[in-house]
Amino acid sequence: MLEDLFNLDTDRLELVKTGKKVENEFIGVNSGIMDQFAIGFGDVDQAILLDTNTLKYEMVPVKLDGYAVVIMNTNKRRELADSKYNERRSECEEALARLQKQLDIQSLGDLDEATFEANTALIGDNTLIHRARHAVTENQRTLEAKAELVQGNLEAFGKLLNASHYSLRHDYEVTGIELDTLVDAAQAQDGVLGARMTGAGFGGCAIALVKEENIPVFKNNVYDDYMKTVGYAPDFYVAHIGSGTTKIG
Repeated sequence: MLEDLFNLDTDRLELVKTGKKVENEFIGVNSGIMDQFAIGFGDVDQAILLDTNTLKYEMVPVKLDGYAVVIMNTNKRRELADSKYNERRSECEEALARLQKQLDIQSLGDLDEATFEANTALIGDNTLIHRARHAVTENQRTLEAKAELVQGNLEAFGKLLNASHYSLRHDYEVTGIELDTLVDAAQAQDGVLGARMTGAGFGGCAIALVKEENIPVFKNNVYDDYMKTVGYAPDFYVAHIGSGTTKIG
């Protein structure tokens, strides 16, 4: 907005990096750059495959073909999210440091799943192994997701969403009863290809890929399951993939 108002000659990537710097140094959350990058570079009906180490990226077409993204808000305040985010990041960094004593890698994303599993003894701590396993497998799932989206295989993409939530729940341990209740209920509904939590966890939101004609029944059923287990109401927002920040009118 300021860029437009004052005719600033700014580079979009520098704006994105500045947003991350504010979150890291002013707010105090040791976050990555994914949210800021999506806001800065998002485009209609496109996913962004981003390497956060190099900031190289490519746009990947997303053809939903009668499906929509349903955002499911737990309506739980996320008191733990920021502190646990920093804790998980430090756990992954410690696992990486232990692996680097014998492996020539720059990040956990440099490992495929087989190589990681063959070297877990180098980490030597069960909690750290679980945290790192999530990082490694999630990176692999992201690459698989790109291939499935390019092929237009939404069903396979949905299965990757489910696998992602399972890993976030059991290896990264950042879900909690609210998110798990929403996702479990969503995955059980007709017309749902997949569902997973999104964001920092411990509350906040999850997403589901739902056939548009099934959305009214989907919302009613998930609402009922959530109320029965959690005791207060979730909210639902039907979304399609839009652009990042752009001038309106």
